[in-house]
Amino acid sequence: MEKITIATRKSPLALAQTHQVAAHLQQTLGAEIEMLTLTTTGDRQTAWSLEKKGGKGLFTKELEDALLDGRADIAVHSAKDLPGEQPDGLVVAGYLPRVDPRDVLVVREGVETPATVATGSPRRRLQLAMLYPEVKFSEIRGNVDTRLRKIGQDGMADATVLAAAGLSRLGIGSWPGTEFRVLGFESMVPAVGQAAIAIQCRAENLEKFKNILDLETGIAVTLERAFQGRLGGGCHTALGVHVAADTLWFYHDQIGLRSFPLTENDLNNPENFAKKELNRMGFAIDDAQL
Repeated sequence: MEKITIATRKSPLALAQTHQVAAHLQQTLGAEIEMLTLTTTGDRQTAWSLEKKGGKGLFTKELEDALLDGRADIAVHSAKDLPGEQPDGLVVAGYLPRVDPRDVLVVREGVETPATVATGSPRRRLQLAMLYPEVKFSEIRGNVDTRLRKIGQDGMADATVLAAAGLSRLGIGSWPGTEFRVLGFESMVPAVGQAAIAIQCRAENLEKFKNILDLETGIAVTLERAFQGRLGGGCHTALGVHVAADTLWFYHDQIGLRSFPLTENDLNNPENFAKKELNRMGFAIDDAQL
């Protein structure tokens, strides 16, 4: 029986996602699975402001190093953590089927309109400020349950924002002392790749994995990442791009929130479509920006 070693972060959400990938590989390839759990820079530096520190690959580099030096065969990432470009020799083989990509406003019980929101995401802050113009923001770090506790029990802020997919994968449908309010795309455009689980591998192993992964999710996230790549966006950038059926939702701090229709041709030509639409919105994108 073939053995496949999966590199993953140690967080509860990362492990939940990796168990989903492991089950899929066992079902489709009949493989024996071994997990290599690693701590990334982003995991170690819990006091860092991700926005202020910047940098790409804070939650991915150590996993990618394990691929490059042969300790692992694949790495499992939250697709929204992946930088726009791949290290030499590595590729994204594909994705598991994407689940609910929306963000959830987690509000302390009894709060109708939050006056304070704890989130380190510029994308979330700026879009929330359009909904609540008087709101004040603070940083928050930690695993999902830590963040929920900080709102529901510790009262460090009136609200925070979490991904619906992460809550679902952890089996969290509610939390004491809080109320969950799902934010539609017209209020909060998700991060690139949000709710998709990405499988990364060495380039020579691409053929082994790509055909057992979800084509529809791959097409959508590839288009979202085309916008990210041309804009140079990462987790510290106020950028949201999401493909929802025949509509592309887009948020950037320079122009605000937009939506426009998608055709099958657009989905099949992601780089050309991203270049055309970004130029139309005034970003002056050329082929050098790849």
